[in-house]
Order: sequence, then C-alpha cells, then structure tokens
Amino acid sequence: MSKPDLGIIGGGQLGSLLASAAKKLNIKTVILSDDKDAPAINFADEFIYGDYQDINIINNFLEKVDLVTYEFENIPYEILKKINEIKSVLPSPEINKLIQNRLTEKEFLNKNNITTTKYVSINDLDDIKINDKFIPGLLKTCTLGYDGKGQYKINNANDLNNDFDFSKGYILEKIVNLKKEISVVVTRFGHQKYEIYDPIENYHEDQILKHSKIPADISDEIKNKALDWAKKVAEELDYIGTMCVEFFIDKNNNLYANEVAPRVHNSGHLTINSHNISQFENHIRAVCGLEKLETKKIYNAKMLNLIGEDILEYKNKKFKENEFFYDYLKKEVKAKRKMGHLTTIEK
Repeated sequence: MSKPDLGIIGGGQLGSLLASAAKKLNIKTVILSDDKDAPAINFADEFIYGDYQDINIINNFLEKVDLVTYEFENIPYEILKKINEIKSVLPSPEINKLIQNRLTEKEFLNKNNITTTKYVSINDLDDIKINDKFIPGLLKTCTLGYDGKGQYKINNANDLNNDFDFSKGYILEKIVNLKKEISVVVTRFGHQKYEIYDPIENYHEDQILKHSKIPADISDEIKNKALDWAKKVAEELDYIGTMCVEFFIDKNNNLYANEVAPRVHNSGHLTINSHNISQFENHIRAVCGLEKLETKKIYNAKMLNLIGEDILEYKNKKFKENEFFYDYLKKEVKAKRKMGHLTTIEK
C-alpha cells in the first residue's frame, strides 16, 4: 500500500516538527499556513500560503493531499468541516469543536467522571459577583486562549470594571492550591489501541511552559490515574492521532484535568530524544494508518523552552553530546514567542 500525501494546517513549530517526523517515514507533507513567514516552510515538502477562509486556496491545498491533520486547535470548525467533506481530517473536526471551547470541554470531562477544577459560566459582571465562591479564580475566554492569553486572575469581584467586554464568553475557574503540573501525551490508533508516554512534569513562567521533564516526580497512584484518564479521554472522543491532557496536582495530592490539547503538545517535544518513537512520529503513524510500534523510553530527559531572546544565546553555542538544540527558524524574535527548545537526556 502506498503512503498517503499528508496535508498539515498550520505552519508553526508543531507543523514543522510533524513535517520532520513525516520525512523520516517517507511521507510527503504539504503545509497550509496563513503566515507567509511560518517556519514550517523550511521543513515541509510543499508550502501554501493563504487565508484559511479562501475556498480557492483550500481547493488547491486539497488537490495535493490525501488526508489532512492540523497543528493547533483554534481553526474555525466550519473550515475543518468543509475540508472533511472532501478529504478526511484527523482528528475529527467534531472533536476540535468540543475541545476548543473550555465550557464544553469541562462538561465533557465531568460527564466522564474525570475531575476538573470547579468552574462556572460567566456572561457579565453580575455573574462574577454572585459566584464569589469561585474567587480567587481565573477568568478565561471560552475560546482562543493559549499561553496565558485571554486569562485574568480575579482576587475579588471588584477586579473588573464595568467596561470589561464579556461578549466572547468566559468561564471562571476556582484556583487550586497547586503543588505541580503534569501532562500525559497519548496516541490512539483505534479502538483500545494506544501508545502512551509516562506523565511529564511541567513548570511554567508567565503562563508559558518553560521546563518539562520525564519521568514526573509523582506517586504511582497519581501516575496511574493520569494515564487512565488520558486513555479514557482519547477513547471517549474516538480520537485518532496524538493528543495531550494537562493536569493539576494540589497540595493534598488530588488530581484535576485542566485542559485537553487535540494535537501534539509542547511538553512532549522531549520524546524526540527520550523515546524510540516521538509524539510526532506516532501522530503521523496514526493518522496515516501506518503500523503501530511499541513506544519505549530510552532515556530520562529534560526540556527547556527557548522563549523570545533566549534563542540568541543558543544559536552559536556548543552543545554536549547529551544536549539537543532545536531552532524553529522563526524569522522574528518576539517576547513570549517560542523560538526553539533544548532537550538534555540522561544517559
């Protein structure tokens, strides 16, 4: 059976690393991006620049591929749905629609007996005042929030003024007494067919991931519960491909599912060097219908995200044999922008 030509929507670092993994498997990739300077232009076999809403651009893209995946979840559902009517989109656009809204995402998790932080839907200032039991809390946009964008810490009901725009739709999440954050990356190939990575421990600065390490320093009880919940999420969604579930652990060792990312995930970048098969290769294998191989951890590993001007220090640096530097080749260095990462393995 010949291998499919894969379309990837989105040309950032995740699209770039997916294209690199596909190349290893001799799968042609075509990237569609609305950023003409997107770094994936350096990694894909073909790069198409254009507006995701432009039907001519979409048709040109679809003529060149056999199936489609995507690197980020904030693509309008209607676009993915239209594409899926012509060429298969994996993971399913219906999953993306559910997950890209924090309210429906949390309702889905709770319905499946997966504990989340306490939350409430917010439509106006009065909603915050009458739900003061959720304060201190984080007010988050229901859609389009990532890396701390669209999030506001609320210490009391008077933190927001009457001019605050609630039209986007928000939820208010009660802040947990946080001990640590972990994530579980899982690839689902089909019914009860998984490859799953051990929980990864994460540390954030300014609400952007800064450090990750595998294995996480957690109890077996928490580890097994996190793995079980991640597999349950993937199964209930009938997911195909790699996804990530982010978790909080509080000071009393309670586990809470925070968010589901229906894609490869920043915390899983270290799997390129820590495992025989990375999260990116497993995603390509799953969506393209290739063989599922047993995924094994070869090394413990740590990853450092290089954000903004951090990258400048590393571009001409000499690295030890256990250090692996990844430059995303983004044209412009910006504050709070992920520019690359460094993974260190423990031999």
